[in-house]
Amino acid sequence: QVQLVESGGGSVQAGGSLNLSCSMSGDTYVSCMGWFRQIPGKEREGVASISNSGRTNYATSVKGRFIISQDNAKNMLYLQMNMLKPEDTALYYCAADICRAPSLISYDYNYWGQGTQVTVSS
Repeated sequence: QVQLVESGGGSVQAGGSLNLSCSMSGDTYVSCMGWFRQIPGKEREGVASISNSGRTNYATSVKGRFIISQDNAKNMLYLQMNMLKPEDTALYYCAADICRAPSLISYDYNYWGQGTQVTVSS
């Protein structure tokens, strides 16, 4: 099993920055981790993902503004979010699983955290 715990969410004004963290524990091997977000009434959306080898994949809406990174030694995943917009407001989830390539499809992940809220005001 894998346990994921997100932190770092909060409220920020448009144009500001936030840095999300995800701590992973457990004894199951995973090769990809990702960040997803969801607002009420909408499907979960892939934001960014990264493989153990460091390959990354970003949603078009966040390219150039968000940076995903990991510290494999510490089992940590990060999402640096810059130039935040009101439309980035959502509950952000960390996810992990085995993959061939970093995926932004939620069905590719079986392990999920509880989420951390990000609110961006205009």
